[in-house]
Amino acid sequence: MKSTSDNNISEELVNSFTEEMTFELAKRLEEENYATPFDGLKDWHLLRALAINRPELTSDYIHLLDQEPFDEN
Repeated sequence: MKSTSDNNISEELVNSFTEEMTFELAKRLEEENYATPFDGLKDWHLLRALAINRPELTSDYIHLLDQEPFDEN
């Protein structure tokens, strides 16, 4: 995947995504089969960028972005 740097997701990348590419991204996140936790985090940030900028592609995958509530007690 192309980005402006290792930590930034380019507008070009976000705009290039299709429904099929988004499905594959969500599938990877769902399966959580990454070589390192950082690989999963990169995909999570990419899905988050898509949800912000291209919500029509991510409506079926928002559950992958929702954070679990926690009890501080």
